[in-house]
Amino acid sequence: MLAYLHIPFCDSKCHYCAFNSYENKGTLKQNYMHHITTQLRFELEKFNAQKESITSLFIGGGTPSTIPASWYESFFKMITPYLSHDAEVTSEANPHSATQEWIAEMKTLGINRLSFGVQSFNEQKLTFLGRNHSPKIALQAIHNASKVGIQNISLDLIYGTALDTPSLLEKDLHIASSLPINHLSAYALTLEEATPFYKRNDVTNDSEELARSFVQAIIQAGFPQYEISNFGRYQSIHNKGYWEHQDYLGIGAGAVGFLKNRRFYPSKEIEAYIQNPLFQEVETLRREDLHNETLFLGLRSNIGIVLDEFSPKEQERVNLLIRENKLTCKDNRVFNNDYFLSDEIALFITQ
Repeated sequence: MLAYLHIPFCDSKCHYCAFNSYENKGTLKQNYMHHITTQLRFELEKFNAQKESITSLFIGGGTPSTIPASWYESFFKMITPYLSHDAEVTSEANPHSATQEWIAEMKTLGINRLSFGVQSFNEQKLTFLGRNHSPKIALQAIHNASKVGIQNISLDLIYGTALDTPSLLEKDLHIASSLPINHLSAYALTLEEATPFYKRNDVTNDSEELARSFVQAIIQAGFPQYEISNFGRYQSIHNKGYWEHQDYLGIGAGAVGFLKNRRFYPSKEIEAYIQNPLFQEVETLRREDLHNETLFLGLRSNIGIVLDEFSPKEQERVNLLIRENKLTCKDNRVFNNDYFLSDEIALFITQ
């Protein structure tokens, strides 16, 4: 079982961001942090959570580092007995707000992994993306995390922007690989509705050659790929738990939960969530829905898909793809040989 806590507050909104996050809502922060414990208590009972049954807690956003560490104390006091002794406890962090003091206090609460939203070490590219930190601040934040004793550190990079060249991406990767990190996420820039970048035709570089060469360079730099966007000598327990369809508690505004064949959707807006943190819309997934998700997720990552998951008709298509070297079969599981084609392969199999 996993747990996810959503912190929907941001100091500023990046130009590409379509996540459930809000600027200029700082006056609601403390009230919000009070209500997440109300929902957490409800979710632990609903999921019949047992002591030490949660193998991973992930705090995402938004920007978790905009919340003072002391405001997380009540949440951690309630959830810690349910965390396994070796649980992965991750928080996302913005280099601009993740001070050394904040990192140290979060470590005391139980954080043992940090994921920094760096996106680039190029000043011009950071400005282009609407980030509020400099390369220098990003470097300092990561070194601070290491000094404090956080051993599992990840950072995000974005590629596929109009500014990207082989040289720029090479420099970003060179700097990243010199840092005390053991995990890296690399995301292609996508144009999402209701973002400043949406409908602009001058912000992306859709070169497949550039994307493939960047991914290969990340692997060669010592970060094995284990999912379409994730690389590392350490593989995130939380990420793999999602792909394996493990149950997960979703705490906070817009934080989706999943139990067996049901998904739970709390209010997205902060004010509505504070008014009723227990309100949820419930979606019951059909067997076909779960099956298709299993295929799409398995083909995007190194968990693969067990052969018994496929129908006879799908198995015929799988066999064809194996003969064409698009898929590999090993130990009764099927694995994708090219993550860039994962969605196309999944659609071909399920059509």
